[in-house]
Amino acid sequence: MDVVTTTDPGDQRVALYLDVRDRDRIGRDGAFVAEGEVVLRALLGPRSRFRPMSLLVAADRAPALLPTLPDLPGLPVFVAAPAIMDRIAGFPIHRGILAIGWTGEPLSASEMLAAAGPDALVVATLGIANHDNVGGIFRNAAAFGAAGVLLDGHSCHPLYRKAIRVSTGSALTMPFARLAPGVDAITVLVEAGFEVLALSPRGEMPLAETRPSGRTAVLLGTEGQGLPAAILARVKTVRIPMAEGVDSLNVAVTSGIVLHHLASFSAR
Repeated sequence: MDVVTTTDPGDQRVALYLDVRDRDRIGRDGAFVAEGEVVLRALLGPRSRFRPMSLLVAADRAPALLPTLPDLPGLPVFVAAPAIMDRIAGFPIHRGILAIGWTGEPLSASEMLAAAGPDALVVATLGIANHDNVGGIFRNAAAFGAAGVLLDGHSCHPLYRKAIRVSTGSALTMPFARLAPGVDAITVLVEAGFEVLALSPRGEMPLAETRPSGRTAVLLGTEGQGLPAAILARVKTVRIPMAEGVDSLNVAVTSGIVLHHLASFSAR
């Protein structure tokens, strides 16, 4: 690593870190922002699907952190006093660690699904725009061995800074593909040989009675509105029974419950 101290918030070498909240609009300059030590280690680790471009580390974090990181020759590491780092980023960086990653060429849905095994479990999202929920879904998908995540064109990009952080870096290691707006996720999944299970409080089959058969996709919709009736009419529908008076669960929580249940069969 090439370690450089910067004392100027206007230093052009750290321009990609300026106002990183704005930089969360991923895709600009082909870059995304990673924040915190756990996420940084995921980005630099052997399972990462993305290449780091540079690091920005607070001076009080650098002595303990940098010697523990993989040696990546030529990777620029900028070290700044915490106050300078906050001015660069545009808000207080309490974790004292940022990185810029390169998005590279996106994985297509056909590539991701073709690489999945004969008994693969994948997650598909329709219109999930909340960063926390997308991050939580990725974390659960990684925890229960999903082969990938398929997002429709209206779902939040998983490489937003907050989505990556909530995923504890799983968004950097889990294969994912995003469909263009208007592309039908169910058609894509069925043509790839997946049985689609749509989660809804109105689902016909209780989760406890649901068994995966071959390639299985778990389809999740937005909170509140849920999956449209037209979508539910096309696939097998599953519900998680709940106490009287409770009509739904957080979608990320739902993904964890369902993935745990389905993954338990492949583990037997």
